[in-house]
Amino acid sequence: MELELPVWFEVGSLVVLVLVLVADLLIVYKRPHIPSTRESTLWVVFYVGLALVFALVLLLVAGGEWSGQFLAGWLTEYSLSIDNLFVFVIIMSRFAVPRKYQQEVLMVGIIIALVLRAIFIVAGAAFIEAFSAIFYLFGLFLLYTAWKQAFGHNDDAEDGETKLVTLLRKRIPLTPDFHGSKIRVTVDGKRFWTPMIVVFIAIGTTDLIFAIDSIPAIFGITQSAFIVFTANLFALMGLRQLYFLLGGLLDRLEYLKYGIAFILGFIGVKLFLHAMHVNELPFINGGHPIEWAPEINTWTSLGVIIGSMVVATVASLVKASRDGKREQVSAGE
Repeated sequence: MELELPVWFEVGSLVVLVLVLVADLLIVYKRPHIPSTRESTLWVVFYVGLALVFALVLLLVAGGEWSGQFLAGWLTEYSLSIDNLFVFVIIMSRFAVPRKYQQEVLMVGIIIALVLRAIFIVAGAAFIEAFSAIFYLFGLFLLYTAWKQAFGHNDDAEDGETKLVTLLRKRIPLTPDFHGSKIRVTVDGKRFWTPMIVVFIAIGTTDLIFAIDSIPAIFGITQSAFIVFTANLFALMGLRQLYFLLGGLLDRLEYLKYGIAFILGFIGVKLFLHAMHVNELPFINGGHPIEWAPEINTWTSLGVIIGSMVVATVASLVKASRDGKREQVSAGE
């Protein structure tokens, strides 16, 4: 059954969220600085609180199923966004972006991510409407992504950045150093690009890769394009502040990738089961839905997502604490 929300609610929600995002962008643009831990914490708490308030409003306006779908989708996208932060750290470090301007880079990256995900959401919704068997493909893709997340390596991203830099330096004139947050400057009467343009391209490429991964994941939770987009929007809105808040903690979350892999694998299985329920492929069950296949409800999905992230985070922090104690003992000896 296709769910529908009041048009006034969808339009009003998007207007308010876009205004919040624009206000955040203006703050960064007018006052580039390195945010303190307190400032980052307050912003993260604000955005998380805003997402929870939105879930509560959904509960009151449309009921528990809508609210549950949003929460499950938001938490899934939030966990994938945290994984995205690992790559952002690599990019910032590799290109030696001054910390003062990292906020602007992250904000541009978030805007690029929103645009790309909006395109993928529209395309995904259209595919689902016209071709229900896309759920089989989404399920396979997520199972592959889960395996790659758990057992693959992310070295390709770094190699890709190196090749990109080499190619750009051959094709376009680049200054050796940053010039604030500018991407184009004049030096001795000649126009040059700055390394900031390379950083933006690297961030945008990363966003594209993560959009390809995350959109099938959330369509496994809800087929509402509005819920998919708002879940992505809320997940990305606090990403910049989370980057500065977590800082070196990201390196300590060793088991986070396994938690994310489990979530992706779980949603992949859920997509397969849903595809069986709406099956139209003539070579599977004669083109008829497979009624005996179990359906995983929204609240079960929400419990699995929360449980996976809690277990992965706690296990990572326990291991980091034990490793720290061992290092202290070794240093004492």
